[in-house]
Amino acid sequence: MKLFEMTNVIKKYGSRTVLNVPQLQLGQDLIYAILGPNGAGKTTLLRLLNLLTAPDSGQLKFMGVDTAASEATRLAMSRQMCMVFQKPYMFRTSVYNNVAYGLKLRKTGAREIRKRVMEALDFVGMASFAARHAFKLSGGETQRVALARALALRPRVLLLDEPTANLDPASVQAIERIIRNSRDQYGTSVIMVTHNLFQAKRIADQTILLFDGQVVEQQATNVFFTAPKDERTRRFLDGTMVY
Repeated sequence: MKLFEMTNVIKKYGSRTVLNVPQLQLGQDLIYAILGPNGAGKTTLLRLLNLLTAPDSGQLKFMGVDTAASEATRLAMSRQMCMVFQKPYMFRTSVYNNVAYGLKLRKTGAREIRKRVMEALDFVGMASFAARHAFKLSGGETQRVALARALALRPRVLLLDEPTANLDPASVQAIERIIRNSRDQYGTSVIMVTHNLFQAKRIADQTILLFDGQVVEQQATNVFFTAPKDERTRRFLDGTMVY
């Protein structure tokens, strides 16, 4: 069963079409990198997949079920997904309380909250930071705590919008390791928007190129970078695409 299936999906902002996807299928237990120039529709695609917004037309399925079936269905689906933004919001409290926030909203028991929070912090290498105030973290540390907050909810899908933008190389390496490990150890599917071609090469199983709101190419990552089928992909990779 496919994780996501899009059929004839169109999304507009006002009169402008920002996404036009006749067909897109994303499988389970994979890491996807979504590439494309600014304004290509990458973040809009993530928001659609995360059910933060709905298509204006067409069909989006999650695990074989239409996401437009009912509000109750959408809510149940959304609880299986977590999205981490480029600049994640931290509450004015400890790292522990930030990671526990989503679990408390879901009425999880106190003992289970502590177990999951500490497991998630250990998973991202931040267990020793549990008592630290979140506002005293570096950019890389903040991103790792945001990932821990998401992973504590044990999502089926992790959606990431430029998770390593403007971070130092050590932080980038740490976050890429967390992304790989979440797939390998927990079976979490990861869909990641990035401008870093080398990052896509390093960690993605499949790579997708968006241009002008359309899916130009979707391939296994090694094929995407060595033998792309679409001329626009070749121009994007060699830096000659005109935006």
